[in-house]
Amino acid sequence: MSKVSVNKVKAGGDIELKDKVVAINRVVKTTKGGRTFSFSALVVVGNENGIVGQGLGKAKEVQEAIAKGIEDAKKNLVKVPVMHGTIPHEQLAKDGAAKVLIKPAAHGAGVIAGGSMRSVLESAGITDVLAKSLGSANPHNVVKATIKALSLLREPVQVAKGRNIKLSKVFNG
Repeated sequence: MSKVSVNKVKAGGDIELKDKVVAINRVVKTTKGGRTFSFSALVVVGNENGIVGQGLGKAKEVQEAIAKGIEDAKKNLVKVPVMHGTIPHEQLAKDGAAKVLIKPAAHGAGVIAGGSMRSVLESAGITDVLAKSLGSANPHNVVKATIKALSLLREPVQVAKGRNIKLSKVFNG
């Protein structure tokens, strides 16, 4: 299932976060008394300005699972460098069997990505990016790999300071 709800949530540090439900799974446990249903919800939260996080919530009801997922996602926030609506450089990351590639795109290109990757990138506030999921299509692993790729991104200023060179030399070689 793709995006079910989009809500605004306040995080602890007065950051207004919006949540997107990426996937909902129904699990059935058969017991002596019959079947017991429970749900798990994969949720992505972000302020659409460089902060994004993901969480998993499990409960007997869907709304409760989503609420738990939001609370879990608030604990796993990551800062993403967003430059002019895109990312500073291309990045490849892997989590489990999922492998993702994200590339910067020209202004106006939009978010070119699959379902679960799109939710993460839009929540982070990235408006122009090319993204491809190369491995597994499992939304849990794709979301984790996308957030890992975003957390590995570095701004040119950080690279220049780390190498003790001028900012212009980072771009021109």
